[in-house]
Amino acid sequence: MVGDLHCHTKLSDSSMGIDDLIVLAQKKGLTTIAVTDRDCQAGTVRAKITGERKGINVIPGVELSSYDSKRNAYAEILCYLADSPDRLEGLCHRNIAVRKRASQMMTLKVARRFPITPELVTKCATGSTAVFKEHIMHALMECGLTDRIYGSLYDELFSPESADNVLVTAKYPEPVEIIEAIHEAGGIAVLAHPGAGSGFELLEELISQGLDGVEVWHPENSEEQKTELLKITKAKGLLAVGGTEFKGMYSKQPLIIGEIGTPEANVKALLGYKTKQKKKKAAAK
Repeated sequence: MVGDLHCHTKLSDSSMGIDDLIVLAQKKGLTTIAVTDRDCQAGTVRAKITGERKGINVIPGVELSSYDSKRNAYAEILCYLADSPDRLEGLCHRNIAVRKRASQMMTLKVARRFPITPELVTKCATGSTAVFKEHIMHALMECGLTDRIYGSLYDELFSPESADNVLVTAKYPEPVEIIEAIHEAGGIAVLAHPGAGSGFELLEELISQGLDGVEVWHPENSEEQKTELLKITKAKGLLAVGGTEFKGMYSKQPLIIGEIGTPEANVKALLGYKTKQKKKKAAAK
């Protein structure tokens, strides 16, 4: 049985609430999931309690946004099992503030081009900590301007290659800063979906900066990349995790929770990782 260790809720960029996510996981026969909302830890306690009632082990997590200035690209770092998650709250709030400013500017650009209002976009984002691209697309769907979240209109508005994009760069902390913050909070730092863009180059750099693991199994990682990532994790002693990055109707692909996930042995490795590291440090003294 696999564990889906990359799930989002309505608190960030998913259309599904926490309770519904847990019920769906139960119906799919999953025993372990991780709630990793983007720059938001607000749902982890509720998810844990609801999971216990439904027989689901919910691993607390968060997906933290970073900006790799060397490559002019965004990168996400997953944090699992932080001993002191409150130490990450300041970082989360700063990232949310940066996203809100960028989203507001993108929303205004879209509203000048199409007959939607910022108020409608905000309504579509009800329950979330910020407005995401998916909420803007949801508003466009509500107005009959498209019939899907992802497609030609999404690419026109949000692809860097599009001459008509409305993108506004949100400057988040560097990936190394995120890893440092995770470790200060007693968490496990894992590079998310490195198959996208220049993720492999970044991965090589972050390994030397104390990265604990990598998301091997993910919809954006090709089969060849998964094979290569597994080789890297074994050679470097890194954790290997995976998940669907489930977002309900906001998912990029029609994937149900658990369709891609982390093998049981790898879930156990994640859960026992910090204990193992402590033993290594004690033995080295």
